[in-house]
Amino acid sequence: MSELVNDISIIEEPEETLSMNPRKFILWLFIVSIIMLFAAMTSAYLVRRAEGNWLEYDIPSIFTYSSVILVVSSLTMHWAYMAAKKDNFGSLKIAITITFVLGAIFLYMQFQGWVELVNENVFFVGNPAGSFMYIFTGLHGFHLISGLLVLVVALIASFRLRIHAKSLNQIEIAATYWHFLDILWLYLFFFLVYFH
Repeated sequence: MSELVNDISIIEEPEETLSMNPRKFILWLFIVSIIMLFAAMTSAYLVRRAEGNWLEYDIPSIFTYSSVILVVSSLTMHWAYMAAKKDNFGSLKIAITITFVLGAIFLYMQFQGWVELVNENVFFVGNPAGSFMYIFTGLHGFHLISGLLVLVVALIASFRLRIHAKSLNQIEIAATYWHFLDILWLYLFFFLVYFH
């Protein structure tokens, strides 16, 4: 009998496995790939700039204002997340909508920045300094458009009451991606200001 008790005590409980929502995992893989892309591009920028023949021009002032808009959009995205946690469906819808509108305003301001660049005779083709500016802002803009699509999906889900305190995956994915895009832009903006 004592042997049976000893045998039973040897049985270990299974270890908990680490698991992650598949969509969150895909999001993080996507974020890592974007980080690698922009790290490679900023490295190429520094190498090419050191070679000389670099056009000096003023960074459009509207990029500063658009940066503020994007930071405010991060705050409204956080508001949306907090509203979802509290099942405040009205605030959730309003916050996602405001975040979307601010994101669209940011894109419009980026386009106006391109207009300023053209007025300064800085073009995509020509000097690499201009090419890098258009590539950085254009690629970030492309990813921001994908972020706006994620917001639309989250907004539709909020109207269908699929986002609530017990189902936060979708708003967490939207918030994580949106905050990442904001941080990415701030990195690019300060990089361009400092290394311009």
